[in-house]
Amino acid sequence: MGPTGCLFRWTAWRESRTACRIPAPPTRERHMADERIAEDFGPLLGELDIHLLAEGRHEHLADCLGAHPCSIKGVAGTRFAVWAPNARSVSVVGDFNAWNGQLHRMRLRPECGVWETFVPDVGEGALYKFEIIGRDGQMLPQKADPVARRTELPPATASVVASTAAFEWSDEEWLARRGRLQAPDAPMSIYEVHMGSWRPATGDEPVWRECGSSLIDYARSMGFTHIELLPVMEHPFGGSWGYQPLGLFAPSARWGEPEDFAWFVNACHRAGLGVILDWVPAHFPSDPHGLAWFDGTALYEHADPRQGRHPDWDTLIYNFGRTEVRNFLVASALEWVRRYHVDGLRVDAVASMLYLDYSREPGQWTPNRHGGRENLEAVDFLRELNDTVRRLCPGAIMVAEESTAWPGVTAATRDGGLGFDYKWNMGWMHDSLRYMSHESVHRKYHHDDMTFGTVYAWTEHFILPLSHDEVVHGKASLLGKMPGDRWQRFANLRAYFAFMWTHPGRKLLFMGGELGQETEWNHDAFLDWGAAADPLHAGVQLLVKDLNALYGRLPALHESDGDPEGFGWVIGDDRDNSVFAFERRCSGQVVLVVCNMTPVPRRGYRIGASRAGRWREVLNSDAAAYGGSDMGNAGEVRTLPDPAHGQPQSLTLVLPPLAALILVPEE
Repeated sequence: MGPTGCLFRWTAWRESRTACRIPAPPTRERHMADERIAEDFGPLLGELDIHLLAEGRHEHLADCLGAHPCSIKGVAGTRFAVWAPNARSVSVVGDFNAWNGQLHRMRLRPECGVWETFVPDVGEGALYKFEIIGRDGQMLPQKADPVARRTELPPATASVVASTAAFEWSDEEWLARRGRLQAPDAPMSIYEVHMGSWRPATGDEPVWRECGSSLIDYARSMGFTHIELLPVMEHPFGGSWGYQPLGLFAPSARWGEPEDFAWFVNACHRAGLGVILDWVPAHFPSDPHGLAWFDGTALYEHADPRQGRHPDWDTLIYNFGRTEVRNFLVASALEWVRRYHVDGLRVDAVASMLYLDYSREPGQWTPNRHGGRENLEAVDFLRELNDTVRRLCPGAIMVAEESTAWPGVTAATRDGGLGFDYKWNMGWMHDSLRYMSHESVHRKYHHDDMTFGTVYAWTEHFILPLSHDEVVHGKASLLGKMPGDRWQRFANLRAYFAFMWTHPGRKLLFMGGELGQETEWNHDAFLDWGAAADPLHAGVQLLVKDLNALYGRLPALHESDGDPEGFGWVIGDDRDNSVFAFERRCSGQVVLVVCNMTPVPRRGYRIGASRAGRWREVLNSDAAAYGGSDMGNAGEVRTLPDPAHGQPQSLTLVLPPLAALILVPEE
């Protein structure tokens, strides 16, 4: 058995022993010792902290609760505080007291339900947990600190006293202008990454510094504007990819210390890249060292499993109606945006939060006070979350992964919306991938899958996501979804990327998609970087790079995303030929996009043109450099005075097989 297995067995043994230990009744000597400590150091939390905690509106929660090295009355040590209002007693245990709960019992501040103590001679790097006896006298499994800023390397589960030293940031210029860089009319092309499986590390440096440096260089060279990270908050099970977190204030120890993560964000900003984190307030796992039944009661979750347990993931659901729980979650969001300077949060599984009957059969859920299925407490929480981030963190964005037709996800809360800045367009993603998976001969029967997205494209501020969820669990890689022989599969993927990059909506691509990775994503492996030696794979990679460059260079492709006047179908009904043509328009600029989704070349295909004169072919996904057949229009084409599609002139084009053309009129 390797060292990891030994560590896991030792940790499990230690926790099983401590979970079963029943404390001895307090002796007169022990009582006197507790009184002496209280007299020596006095109350630790200030009155303002107590007041804010009691009201559930402490916006710097991890500065108040948790473990903080400090000096009190000239004595160096660590101040500990934890919210456990229903506990009979709480002790802090750790490697500094042999995990003995008799040695450092904590004192209750009844006004807010917080227990506190000061332990001399304990400092940065110390391991600790809380030993809690519930109101029924039963000892609970030792609990990790809910607001710990540093944790042990999983599978170990202790919290770690974090450093109080401030990180030296040098991203002032980025922060000053990020509001403009992330505005609804700015280009946004997001590279979604799972840090643990992007590229192998040598181990000479923390992953955040070694692989992070390579990731920054790569994303910038590819023309992406943002890196979005699958959850980096500490999570006990690596196979959850971070979507079952328990350390909502701590970067995972798998990839380095908190200072290493801060270094990565700072380096991204210095390179001109924004950082978005996936963040999970919808549910949490029931591991015994975590939040479940934290003080012997359903503290963070609902007691009723019809409200408090998620049937799909066997996880627990936060009680959004409890002010302290909402405070905990809002403070976590603020921690990442303020302490680590991240530029936005993508909120996971919003749909599961909004509906009380999400994935539940009749009788398995309870209606709201009006008899409906909407989770009114979750709605209030999301509005509070978004308003608070907008108020305290100018320029940061909030993104919803919301898969239903809930109205006003990106509308302002003052107008009855949820207040998000962007929403993932799951409908566009599912429809377009379904279309692309059909053999080309059958696509004429599914033509509407590619056009329906423009019916609702301006109802929200959308991001078009080709995310990690679409390349796992037997769904195949993006390339694997494409039909035809090997050449056709690559041609299909190139045409699809060109369609996506020119369609209204911000862009998101999960790592490996730009390589045309053959196999679906495996979190225990790494991307197939060797594939780039193959011309077809390298061609897809080059195409994505060129699409990003064109997307940023042509305002018509990004400035008018929120304006329906910035888009117009030229040909949206040629289902027999599976041809799509549309214009993007902005500030006097016009971009014409033509897609041929069959392997049949089409010569002499006439398309109405809104401008007379010469049109340049600025991108052809069938170019030889991308691995295509190099069929096209020799770089340019002139209009003819022949009316078509409501225009007084037209273009006669050669449409390459399974390809997209992007044309702009000569100024």
